[in-house]
Amino acid sequence: MRSVPCFPFALTLLLGLSSLKTTVSAAQSPRHDPLSEAQVEKIREAGIDPNERIKLYTEFLADHVNTVKSLTNRGKSDARARRLDSELHDVSALMDELGSNLDEYSDRHADMRGALKNLADESQRWLITLRALAGEPPFDLSRKDAIEAGQDLADEAQRLLREQNDYFSIHKDEKGQERAEPKPQ
Repeated sequence: MRSVPCFPFALTLLLGLSSLKTTVSAAQSPRHDPLSEAQVEKIREAGIDPNERIKLYTEFLADHVNTVKSLTNRGKSDARARRLDSELHDVSALMDELGSNLDEYSDRHADMRGALKNLADESQRWLITLRALAGEPPFDLSRKDAIEAGQDLADEAQRLLREQNDYFSIHKDEKGQERAEPKPQ
């Protein structure tokens, strides 16, 4: 009877387990949140008030875009490129999250015109900043993603603002409401 050496099998098993452990560790590592704990708490406190939430997200996005702008004029370095990449990812994530919030609020007929006007104006400024940033290989993809997310958000804010203006020009009695209330019959 011939014995089969166990060494190759054991080595393969150990390498597989090591790879699995690395994959599980990466999956369990905490995900980066573009908002600080204090900012998350402010969002929670705003609850379901669409105007307040839009104002907060606009403020937090402005902070991130201002950080991107401040990094634009610094000398090129690996640290700058990593920071820009991270900030641009945060900008995209926040824009996507705000866009999701806008989708939710659009059917409520809450009067969000003030916050939407500010968001529409700010989003145009953000796009100017993002487009002015010269692409570099370490962050070019995140820059393009941020520009795309910014354009989507700007378009959505403009569209919602037009819809809101049209709606409240017809439903003047609902001006200033936080959500559509059923009408007594």
